[in-house]
Amino acid sequence: MSVMLTKFESKSNRVKGTPLLAAALHNGSVQLWNYRMGVLVDRFEEHEGPVRGVAFHPTRALLATGGDDYKIKVWDIRPQNRRCLFTLHGHLDYVRTVQFHHEMPWILSCSDDQTIRIWNSTSRQCIAVLTGHSHYVMSAQFHPKEDLVVSASMDQTVRVWDISGLRKVSPHSGGPSGGIGIGSSSGPGNFETFDSFSTVKHVLEGHDRGVNFAMFHPTLPLIISAADDRVIKIWRMSETKAWEVDSCRGHFNNVSSALFHPKHELIVSCGEDKTIRVWDLAKRTAIQTFRREHDRFWVLAAHPNLNLFAAGHDGGLIYVRAYDINTGSDIGLLSVRKFGSPYVPPRTLSFNPAERAVLLTITSDNGLYELTGLPQQAQGEVKDSSVDGKRGSGQSAIFVARNRFAILNKTSQQIEVRDLSNSVVKMIKAPVQTNEIFYGGTSCLILSSTTSVVLYDIQQQKTLAEINSPPVKYAVWSNDGLLVALLSKHRFRTTQLSSRDNPHQSGAWDDSGVFLYSTLNHVKYCLPQGDHGVICTLDNPIYLTRIKGKTIHCLDRSARPRTITFDPTEYRFKLALLKNNYEEMLYIIRTSTLMGQSIIAYLQQKGFPEIALHFVQDTNTRFELAIECGNLDVAMETAKEINRPECWERLAQQALKQGNHKIVEKAYQQTKNFDKLSFLYLATGSTDKLSKMQKIADARGDPMSRFHNALYVGDVEGRISVLRDVGLYPLAYLTAKTNGLDDIAAEILEAAGLTETDIDDVPNFGTSTLKPPPVVTTTTDLLWPSVSSGENFFDRALASGQLEGGAEPAYVNGDAGAAAASALDAWAKEEEEEDIPPPDEGGWDLDAGEAEFQPSEEVAVEEEEELGAGAAPGVSETELWVRNSPLAVDHVAAGSFDTAMQLLNRQLGIVNFASLKPLFLSIYRSSHTYLTPVASLPPLKLHIRRNPSETSPSRVLPVTARSLQQIRSELSDGFRLVSGNKLSDAQSAFRAVLHALLLVVLSSDDEAKLWRDTVTSAREYLLGVSIELERRRVAEEEPDNNRRNLELAAYFTHCQLQPPHLQIALRSAIGVYAKANNQAHAARFARRLLELNPDPKIVAQARQRIAAGERNPRNAVEVSYDEFTPFEICAATYTPIYKGSPSVHDPYTDASYLPEFSGKLDPLTQLTQIGAPASGLPAPW
Repeated sequence: MSVMLTKFESKSNRVKGTPLLAAALHNGSVQLWNYRMGVLVDRFEEHEGPVRGVAFHPTRALLATGGDDYKIKVWDIRPQNRRCLFTLHGHLDYVRTVQFHHEMPWILSCSDDQTIRIWNSTSRQCIAVLTGHSHYVMSAQFHPKEDLVVSASMDQTVRVWDISGLRKVSPHSGGPSGGIGIGSSSGPGNFETFDSFSTVKHVLEGHDRGVNFAMFHPTLPLIISAADDRVIKIWRMSETKAWEVDSCRGHFNNVSSALFHPKHELIVSCGEDKTIRVWDLAKRTAIQTFRREHDRFWVLAAHPNLNLFAAGHDGGLIYVRAYDINTGSDIGLLSVRKFGSPYVPPRTLSFNPAERAVLLTITSDNGLYELTGLPQQAQGEVKDSSVDGKRGSGQSAIFVARNRFAILNKTSQQIEVRDLSNSVVKMIKAPVQTNEIFYGGTSCLILSSTTSVVLYDIQQQKTLAEINSPPVKYAVWSNDGLLVALLSKHRFRTTQLSSRDNPHQSGAWDDSGVFLYSTLNHVKYCLPQGDHGVICTLDNPIYLTRIKGKTIHCLDRSARPRTITFDPTEYRFKLALLKNNYEEMLYIIRTSTLMGQSIIAYLQQKGFPEIALHFVQDTNTRFELAIECGNLDVAMETAKEINRPECWERLAQQALKQGNHKIVEKAYQQTKNFDKLSFLYLATGSTDKLSKMQKIADARGDPMSRFHNALYVGDVEGRISVLRDVGLYPLAYLTAKTNGLDDIAAEILEAAGLTETDIDDVPNFGTSTLKPPPVVTTTTDLLWPSVSSGENFFDRALASGQLEGGAEPAYVNGDAGAAAASALDAWAKEEEEEDIPPPDEGGWDLDAGEAEFQPSEEVAVEEEEELGAGAAPGVSETELWVRNSPLAVDHVAAGSFDTAMQLLNRQLGIVNFASLKPLFLSIYRSSHTYLTPVASLPPLKLHIRRNPSETSPSRVLPVTARSLQQIRSELSDGFRLVSGNKLSDAQSAFRAVLHALLLVVLSSDDEAKLWRDTVTSAREYLLGVSIELERRRVAEEEPDNNRRNLELAAYFTHCQLQPPHLQIALRSAIGVYAKANNQAHAARFARRLLELNPDPKIVAQARQRIAAGERNPRNAVEVSYDEFTPFEICAATYTPIYKGSPSVHDPYTDASYLPEFSGKLDPLTQLTQIGAPASGLPAPW
């Protein structure tokens, strides 16, 4: 069933765009709605004029808008930081639609200026302009998977654009021509080379009037378009062509928008005929129509996952969706309509079951409370609270005992303790600035301030405990009174856990001691040690009141009671794992469908891979788990099925740790690792197999392997044969001579054409004593001794078939209690019947029931077993750093130099890492420290985090060794060196800054922009300093090459330097050109110098030079320098690349080069490959 769900009213003439929760209005406002609650959350009002396009980022808390002020704005919509981040300028007319790319940092926009633009949201520059439409472009949409764009225009066409070439452009550049040109404008329109990578793939013609909207099908090669000819057309496309499939006719006015349903074979359209229509995609027939009498519809938006659509029309917003809700009924006990203002509902309620009394508070009249008794049963008319209620002033009220309640007066910060007759028993001054009070146990209160929560004893009037916390909205105690959950807007906390989430609605504890809480969209759980997860998804927000077994008792937003049945299996399993309740764990695994990738990953994370191994079917996952828990039999079995070299290598490493050289041998044989195989045979004393390896090496033609095997087996003649075959006659002769093989030595001399007299000067080395050690005990058929890990509980239970169909354990605070005793007794009896070997014959395998009767020494043996051959260490801190961060600097801090270099190559095109080695080592050393607790023991290696308070392994990161601000201070040092004319030192300083900027941690878009500005500034200064150093070299070594000297002086003045340094460059150029009698050029430089407002003395000199140039406007030396044509400077040849000429760019600094330098090492930074593709720095924040 499809119905109107919610209507949002807003005072504006027309609504122009509505994707889900955001509405762009004709009055220039952008509104953010909570569609579930039907309330306005926030509004943005920075646009001037109507806002026509609005779009959410698919993964980040960002919103893009475009309007009639020609601007595109990007907003941060996080609740605590809602603001405009930046504005994109470039369109010359109304902006119609905006959209974020699903993968790349791109924003797509279209405009009445007949263009489509693609913007890089990181560099905040336009990277593509798609031109071709001859009228207003009404919409533009990215393809959900491919590098395509579809656009609709009033020129009656739909165009499909291929933008795959964009991926080859560095995202942090301004596009192919985004470098700094000489005299060029960095504003819009400077995109002459864009046609090389964005082309029109298809032009769809068929509409008789302007097309208002077009979009791709989410999965099929289909396009839908809606036009002013009142027709919806469906198009199909292939790699080479596109054609019309069918049309949907039924609207009797302009069709404003049409969408494919994201999940079903349906089309939803809207138009100026005041209708929304739903069409069958297969039959092309209308199946449902929604009509409004007075409002035209302008835009549609679909929720990507839910059956939920939004439509914008002239008067406001409505929602159309399918839903099914069960209603409940309640019985009225008390009326509070006369309490406070009739327009303000009560704020809090505290119930005293012993006295059947309620305590209400309301915010009207500066805060009131009312104490009222409840009737024993509801009879006739509902009781009014004003009849016998007791009232007073107070902003917060709570029962603290059977016959006492506490009142908070925020103004005076006094807490009044009153009895049931409303008489003051005690007055207490709050120890902190208190905003709210909650029950804190017998005679205790929880006091909430803006920054902390205090547990306060009102009897002794002292603070018992205090924790830092944002303002608390609710406090929920566990059934045993040992834990309390403190719920704030975005965080809940107990004494043992802390977790961030969506805004919390409510929470309750279940019988097993697990805290369940609700958010806007989910019911979630949290275990005492901090693990949390989702129990179920909600259609509408609820408020939890009680958890009993598998039932949630709650209230909906209309205060109607509801019950929700849920499956607690997941958190019961995790709780059993936490408490080592293996019986319950095995029962859950046997009787539920719990086992999945998430639980398997959870078991691995918590150090129980051997449990997960028994319930995994996927071969690759079984292999990983078997390696992790040291189960070589399963690992061997799965490695045979996978049969990949990397699997055999990992199996060999694990088997070698456990001393199982037979499996090692098998793995080496599979990977044909002959060298390691030979050494293994040497270690195990397998001389016959070494002889076979010698023959195999001979057949392979590998002389080095032949020599090694001959050396291992003690075959002197074999070694001599190898040396002779490879032409090493001197070594062959000495080997034969020192081993007493005179006949063979004579043959070698004869073969070499020598006699004994020719080698009289060779000293006598005596008899060789090099022989392989004798094999005392061959271990070919024996495995090396190792500590036995024993058979764990799950191995025994699965082998014996126990608990296959057992009864469900009784849950008492999450433990399997008496109901599991029979299974536990059976297991213990089985253990007692086994023959237990003496301590010197094997390790003890003790169950939980026998451990308390064993001596402490034997218990220690059991603990040692647990860390035996089958054990594996957990994930190291450095490995977590590598997993958690896409930044190369964090990989360097973890010591993973290989992955760091791969990231730098992929992100910024770095190929030469030699100069980065000192930086790598410095950052690695700065991220670790060493502690020596005991002088006789090696030091402990400690890893330093930049977020030490973070407890989640998926978020820990290494310390920031060098910040962006520190590197910018080094850039300032380079500026001072330039001012001091120490150009060689300045060149090294700027190059070091560019090296250091590769390995810096960025945490926001603002820092990313500052980083890009710093890279650009360092590049310009490095280029300018290099040009000036080259000019000085030419002047000294090639004094006759006056033309090159003049050109370099001119190019130096076109680097983007700060005004003081640009003055230096211009004054230097003026002097060089005046000396060469190029008066006209010198006068032009002087005019540029005056624009910088220099000192009066310099102004006077510049005017003299201008006057000299006007008197003699000639240049004695002809130079290749045209200041009136924009150009970039090749950073290799120091020659101009004029506008329109081909060029390539450095993927890191964006420096320009002539095309012949493509693929070569960048001489400016000596790091990157010129013209290499690069993805740019990621944005992990």
